[in-house]
Amino acid sequence: MVDIFINEIETIGLYFGLAGIFFLIGMAIQDVLKKGDVPKFGRQIVWLVLFLGCAGFIAKGLIQVFWQGAGVG
Repeated sequence: MVDIFINEIETIGLYFGLAGIFFLIGMAIQDVLKKGDVPKFGRQIVWLVLFLGCAGFIAKGLIQVFWQGAGVG
């Protein structure tokens, strides 16, 4: 049974692993911002850039799923 779903298991593991890495990066950035006494505007810019990076990754995944489902890619 595992042989049948190995691709799905690998894909889910990859996505959870990347989500974990994004979480750890966020925690590290939060720690650096607190210890560095960064002003509020600078913190907002840093979090915006981090959010846009995550959103781009998610958008890429969704576009890939929709294109493959439609037979484009």
